[in-house]
Amino acid sequence: MSRSTTSPNHVAIIMDGNGRWAQMRNRPRLIGHHAGAKRVKEIVEACPGLSVKYLTIFAFSTENWKRTQTEVAGLMKLFKRYLRREAQNLLNNGVRVRFIGDRTRLEPTLVDMMDNLELLTADNDLVHLTVALNYGGRDEVARAARRLAYDVQLGKLDPKSINDETFPKYLDTHVLPDPDLVIRTSGEARISNFLLWQSAYAEYEFIDTLWPDFTDEIFAEVVGRFGARERRFGAVVA
Repeated sequence: MSRSTTSPNHVAIIMDGNGRWAQMRNRPRLIGHHAGAKRVKEIVEACPGLSVKYLTIFAFSTENWKRTQTEVAGLMKLFKRYLRREAQNLLNNGVRVRFIGDRTRLEPTLVDMMDNLELLTADNDLVHLTVALNYGGRDEVARAARRLAYDVQLGKLDPKSINDETFPKYLDTHVLPDPDLVIRTSGEARISNFLLWQSAYAEYEFIDTLWPDFTDEIFAEVVGRFGARERRFGAVVA
């Protein structure tokens, strides 16, 4: 059992509410996504001042392909635009960028941009920004299980050695610490298939604010509340 007295090392955010934000203003849903992209930049820039070393954002889920073709195409265009415009700023600001998720369904041009940004920022260490793109927690676990099974088949891994320390090495996030705090905006109180394995002992905050309205001030308030949490990790209070 421990009481957190510092900021969370790793914050993960389910950025929800872009579409509703736009609809409340009688604007197309894509306008909300553009507003949300601007908010990402501000939150990333706020991390060093809050001692948040790792930030993971849920940008596009494996289920989001069910949205209209117009919205999906617009989102893909927005991702490419963001990567193109922000690459140099991310590099200059000490941000290391990683992407998690299944890249096989993404456009080759977008995948190339993702690969190039990862390579460009590989030496940065001030903030580690991980973008979950075409990501689903169940899909990640299934892909990890396939990789693990393949290593067993090749004789690289003894099945008896598989445990809760071995398995995470096959996850997309194998180089990252588990999140300490998971935030979901827009008032929805569910995790939507996000970091299922990694968030087993994370603290959660469900915020009513829609993502485009989630300012760095609100972010600081939520991070500040983390310090008052009592994290028992399964232990019993004496």
